Amino acid sequence: MAQTRFHESALAAVEGIKDGSTVLIGGFGMAGMPVTLIDALIQQGASDLTVVSNNAGNGYTGLAALLQAGRVRKMVCSFPRQSDSYVFDELYRAGKIELEVVPQGNLAERMRAAGAGIGAFFCPTSYGTPLAEGKETREIDGRNYVLEYPIKGDVALIHAETADKMGNLVYRKTARNFAPVMATASTRTIVEVNNVVEVGELDPENIVTPKIYTDDVLDLSALPKAETAA
Repeated sequence: MAQTRFHESALAAVEGIKDGSTVLIGGFGMAGMPVTLIDALIQQGASDLTVVSNNAGNGYTGLAALLQAGRVRKMVCSFPRQSDSYVFDELYRAGKIELEVVPQGNLAERMRAAGAGIGAFFCPTSYGTPLAEGKETREIDGRNYVLEYPIKGDVALIHAETADKMGNLVYRKTARNFAPVMATASTRTIVEVNNVVEVGELDPENIVTPKIYTDDVLDLSALPKAETAA
């Protein structure tokens, strides 16, 4: 089992992310979005990315900043448009970004399936809608289902409240959102945390993401203020 790496800079944490990667980015709007890691990814320079997230960015920070920098080829999300999705809206209307809309429950389950090693699954959501066009369907017990495939990431960028020095993670309320399934669905998981504690300080019953899924940890509390996204 590889040891979790702890980093003193955000740029070091995202080192090695390649052009063309599929990047799972946590967050429900701005809640739980790993803004510091995203800013570092912009600086790092990886491009032609496929990004999987709940929505397509808010305002001009975080994921929206990554889109504005022209690093994303395709967006896979549940809510591409909202009142402050200025950047994505402009890119999509100009034909500069691809979009795959996935119902929110399907998005979570497709990533969970990737982490659980499930090859595919049938789900009733989207049956009879344009989202199901071209997909296999089947009637099971009198109900119609659509065949969905797992979403696996090359990298996951997530935010957690606390990590211990082994890399076990706990989250704060709704900031947890997609982070646990993204951690299991990616080849490499990079997490920014608000603080790091000694092994044994976290209640084992409260650990949501075990260290086995955590590859890189960035301790935000140890960064100079200039490196930490507000």
